[in-house]
Amino acid sequence: MARSLSMDLRERVVAAVDGGLSRRQAAERFGVSASSAVRWMQVAAREGTPAAKSQGGDRRSDRIESHGAAILAKVAEQPDMTLSELQTWLGAEHGVSAAISTLWRFFDRHGLGLKKSPGTRASRIDRTS
Repeated sequence: MARSLSMDLRERVVAAVDGGLSRRQAAERFGVSASSAVRWMQVAAREGTPAAKSQGGDRRSDRIESHGAAILAKVAEQPDMTLSELQTWLGAEHGVSAAISTLWRFFDRHGLGLKKSPGTRASRIDRTS
């Protein structure tokens, strides 16, 4: 992901436009695109500063976290539950559709580990791992 341009540059472009240059002229003077100058002016007018918003991070965990207490209670009640079984339970009991990877990240955030697959039947011939 690309990094945002510096706050100093953003402030200089906004100051140049406030000083009388057009957005395109200010963009050309400072070597940025005209669309960036327009966006920075809009953000500065709306928020008072042309600062960039934070990038990255998790934006979707709230959906599964809202059921966190129920998930943790179910795992405390049945600690050998697999992620697949938990996924089925969530859909049936709470109407929540969640991928196994979403559940894995939920448990990782909470410092818990779960079995990923059900145990296999013991082999009569040889050891199975």
